[in-house]
Amino acid sequence: MTESIQLCTFFVGDLHCGLAVQHVQEILRHQELTPVPLAPRGVTGLLNLRGEVVTGIDLRYVLDFDQRRENDEPSNVIIRTSEGVVSLLVDTIGDVLDVPASTFEPPPRTLSARARSQVRGVFKLPLGLLLELDIDRITEIGSAQEARPN
Repeated sequence: MTESIQLCTFFVGDLHCGLAVQHVQEILRHQELTPVPLAPRGVTGLLNLRGEVVTGIDLRYVLDFDQRRENDEPSNVIIRTSEGVVSLLVDTIGDVLDVPASTFEPPPRTLSARARSQVRGVFKLPLGLLLELDIDRITEIGSAQEARPN
């Protein structure tokens, strides 16, 4: 019997990405975020999630894509981390997939250095690569990144 891993998937630009389902709390349609002055790049703002203040991190920045167009509304993947709850802003929600653990490989060199540093590895699937993101790396975006200009 082949061991498999269950991933919640989504798209950022042309990348098919995923996170282990045990880290995902819920998926939400577009939610308004309150901007935070001088927040680190990639931190889009704060979300009030049933009384809990949640930081919104835009995966387009994290994975080295251009900014989202003004009328494009992201979806929110709400994840649980050791530091608390975080909202990851993604372009499109995918499916929950069972992927064979045997297809896991290191991140490809074709990704930008910044994107590659945020990816645990990839799964080779019949229709292409599925990138498993590193939650710990993504959520430290605010600690060492440059501040947003005024």
